[in-house]
Amino acid sequence: MVSGANEQESRETVVRVPDRILRAEHLDTAAFGRQLKMLAAVKLYEMGRLSSGAAADLAGVTRVAFLLSLDGYQVFPLQDELSYLESAHDRSHQ
Repeated sequence: MVSGANEQESRETVVRVPDRILRAEHLDTAAFGRQLKMLAAVKLYEMGRLSSGAAADLAGVTRVAFLLSLDGYQVFPLQDELSYLESAHDRSHQ
């Protein structure tokens, strides 16, 4: 694969999923893979391990779409910005 100037390199990871899980979720392999990428992106963002932009890249959506989807996962969409402001506030009042 040849990357363009603005295109980031990526790697493929294979995850083995038992058929019973796919049947229970009523999803085909492609849909389950997309959902798994979104869930991983949301969790890594929630843990502070990825920025919202990086999480959106992992999920394969725009940053705006990612931030708007967070409510469905009960994750505050601007947690990293809020944490930064809280720590800055705490430092200024020491």
